Amino acid sequence: MMRGLLAFVVLIGIVLGKETFEGHQVLRIVPKDDFQLSAIKKLEDMMEVEVDFWREVSDVNTPVDVRVSVHSLPSVKMYLKTQNIKYSIMIKDLQAMLDEEQEEMKSAACVSELRNTDKFVYSRYHTLSEIYSFQDMLVAENPKLVSKIVIGPSFEGRPLNILKFSTGGTNRPAIWIDTGIHSREWVTQASGTWFAKKIVTDYGRDPSLTAILNKMDIFLEIVTNPDGFAYTHSNDRLWRKTRKPNPGTTCVGVDPNRNWDAGFGGPGSSNDPCLQTYRGPRANSESEVRSIVTFVKSHNNFKAFISIHSYSQLLLYPFGFTPMPISNRAELNTLAQRAVTDLASLYGTQYRFGSVIDTIYQASGGSIDWAYTQGIRYSYTFELRDTGRFGFLLPADQIIPTARETWLALMTIMDHTLKNPY
Repeated sequence: MMRGLLAFVVLIGIVLGKETFEGHQVLRIVPKDDFQLSAIKKLEDMMEVEVDFWREVSDVNTPVDVRVSVHSLPSVKMYLKTQNIKYSIMIKDLQAMLDEEQEEMKSAACVSELRNTDKFVYSRYHTLSEIYSFQDMLVAENPKLVSKIVIGPSFEGRPLNILKFSTGGTNRPAIWIDTGIHSREWVTQASGTWFAKKIVTDYGRDPSLTAILNKMDIFLEIVTNPDGFAYTHSNDRLWRKTRKPNPGTTCVGVDPNRNWDAGFGGPGSSNDPCLQTYRGPRANSESEVRSIVTFVKSHNNFKAFISIHSYSQLLLYPFGFTPMPISNRAELNTLAQRAVTDLASLYGTQYRFGSVIDTIYQASGGSIDWAYTQGIRYSYTFELRDTGRFGFLLPADQIIPTARETWLALMTIMDHTLKNPY
């Protein structure tokens, strides 16, 4: 029945346009024991309810955030009551919050009307076309430092743009940073845009960044999943996956962070095309993933790989697909501790850190696990603000504070990478 509901929702979206979420709520559930943990996990498989796990089930006493459709709220709340599971309401009316976000975007200046990136409104969320325009302007303004590389097309034919920050040379040691692999995590693409401007602003002024760019290149992919990101603006603000149709089903898209060749198909990913964590038919099946794999392998000199997500305020390192500790676990753990300490020094924002599997849950087919298996020693995932009050709908006035504090942590990791070659 749930599959039929999802197909109906897709059809309505096509006919009427933008998906709406009137009356949808985000519930926070904290399992108190293994019995409750198991009962919460069963929610995702219940055919009669429509739920979307914003924070996945992981461990006892760890919050789980679930979006529940207005039609499923009575059933879900009754189910939780019968299982003696307590919950709180994090977001009472999701559509009201989405409407506020849209009003903020309408008030933002249109980047296409701007003549330079100094006038870009970094404190607002922007569309894909606006971000693409920003990238072109940044390259035009800084031709000796920034270039744009298109590593491939998305499934729907959009360019997969990478900004390369380099002071010269060929095949130099490099740092990879990506944002927006999950399309609904808007604060990541917004932060990526701010990072790009920060790099060109600080080069020659900040001794640490200058030292990094004098020896290394930085590659930044701001919109790693452009089809999904465009869809969050046109149809469904909460879309997570890619937009490639799945043969034999009406459900669309693959989770691009379960599609990498690192424990592919293992626990923490789904074989159900209708679920948010659907891994795809095979490793690297998504052009958005395959293009990065091809590029990173061809470059063959990446020293750090940093993928930026939201939300939960975490800094994670491999592995996610296996409990086996990585060989330099002590080094990555110490570095993560330094990074989150530096991050907190600005506004006091607290992050947890550790391996993916120990800190949140088992997740197979993830990008940083793949990067580490390719010999990239410093592989990290950030989960940016917040811890659930707004979730994926972080207010725009938190973009710059989020980017600024995250930049401090990024600089800590990049500086360590520069000073500890391997």
